[in-house]
Amino acid sequence: MRSITKEEIAAFNTEEFNGRIYVIDTPDKADRAVVYLSGFSHLGFDTETRPSFKKGNLNSVALIQLATDNRCYLFRMNRIGFSLSLIQLLTNANIRKIGLSLKDDFTTMSRRMKFSPEGFVDLQKMVSEHNIADIGLQKIYAILFQKKISKSQRLSNWEAEELSYAQKKYAALDAWACLKIYEKLCHTNEFI
Repeated sequence: MRSITKEEIAAFNTEEFNGRIYVIDTPDKADRAVVYLSGFSHLGFDTETRPSFKKGNLNSVALIQLATDNRCYLFRMNRIGFSLSLIQLLTNANIRKIGLSLKDDFTTMSRRMKFSPEGFVDLQKMVSEHNIADIGLQKIYAILFQKKISKSQRLSNWEAEELSYAQKKYAALDAWACLKIYEKLCHTNEFI
């Protein structure tokens, strides 16, 4: 089983998402984004939740990220909630949404809206079949691509009035990286 250390990762160049990033903060924008995203068979997926530094205080999902190879849509859930079109996308079994540690994402999404997600692929379940011992995004990505993913924005305020440039880049990269990992694992026997 392949594993990697933090020291090995530190020597790699930092990965960046260089595609277009769209902030979705109105129901109309959400509907248009879903129409576009529904044309793809695979999407990278992630969520962000405002961190809570008080025991027992749990926040709802603030951001849902859905990525293609060259675009990422950041749905500001704290602003627009779940539109019918977004629920239809997240429950569409024919469109694969690839993420990591999906149980946590589903839990935070359910605090805002109850529905049954369909068509999701959890990379944590997939990597062991490819002889990868690590289950965190940063380590999996480093093993497969020899690049590091910065986690510097992880604990930032995802419910801020405006998302910073760094937050947008971080959020887009996480969803896009899930898609890239999935594509690499599906098209290589290198780790089997």
